Amino acid sequence: MAERCYGTPGFPRARQQAAILRHAPVTSQPPLLPPPRPPATTGLSAAERQLIIRSTHSCVWELIMKTYNILLSAVATSVALTGVLPCGANASDGVRAESLELNKSITRRVYKEGLNQGRFEVPYSADFVGHGGRATFTHADGMAEAKGWRKAFPDLKITVDKQVAEQDMVAVRWTARGTNTGTGNGIPATGRAVQITGTTLFRMADGQIAEEWTCADSLGLRRQLGLLATPAAPSATGGSASAGAP
Repeated sequence: MAERCYGTPGFPRARQQAAILRHAPVTSQPPLLPPPRPPATTGLSAAERQLIIRSTHSCVWELIMKTYNILLSAVATSVALTGVLPCGANASDGVRAESLELNKSITRRVYKEGLNQGRFEVPYSADFVGHGGRATFTHADGMAEAKGWRKAFPDLKITVDKQVAEQDMVAVRWTARGTNTGTGNGIPATGRAVQITGTTLFRMADGQIAEEWTCADSLGLRRQLGLLATPAAPSATGGSASAGAP
């Protein structure tokens, strides 16, 4: 009897499949694919290879910066929502900065509200001491002098040019402009416009001005107003003899 081939029509289909499975090789896992080969650069010039390297470095650096920005935004959001500062941060830093800004804003009011607008509502401590040259003055003395300047210069305008704050001290550099159309602080009305600069150092205590030192160009003010005494002319007696003196 001739042996039947698996592929002959007469051979039962089930037996064909079983025979194929018996003779098929058995593998424990699918064959591994070879790793992808890097793009060949043998045909590239040195300039082209350098361009590829620079582009790769640029992409990596951009990815690092994006990741850093994302982490920084996450930390800022966490601090804003929870109030918990990251390690190394000091909560008193924010309080100190806020206190310095408050002190600067109070001293700005001395000029913007008091001397410019005549609203003297800036808080001063009960034991306030002012220093002007070698003399000292009280808060009442200072307010009287400020009102005297506004009488002498009704259009007085003082601008704050610079402020520096450190601990409980605030330094203010200011410029004053006005027209002397009134009388005040011993100055007669001259009708002249003046401009002077000055510096005031304030010491703050509990949100109040406790002490101040003021230095202004008083000599320049009197010169612009024409209030400086004119020096006397030299005597003509013996002029020929004195002219030859060394």
